[in-house]
Amino acid sequence: MATEIKNIWYNPANSAFEGRIDIRRNGKSFRYPCAVQGPMDMSPAEVRARMEVQAKRMSDSDHDIFSYL
Repeated sequence: MATEIKNIWYNPANSAFEGRIDIRRNGKSFRYPCAVQGPMDMSPAEVRARMEVQAKRMSDSDHDIFSYL
């Protein structure tokens, strides 16, 4: 399973980093929206790690309910 993090931004209204993670599995890409609560100066590595964990948890769900590319 390969992951690719795309378009991370900080949403001050929610005090959270938001973005999308693409997970490639069995020749298909699945896209997951992720959000990580925290201060604007949170370590980028920590933000990416938490988003990756979220996306992997979602990817364990039934794949028929998610869109894929």
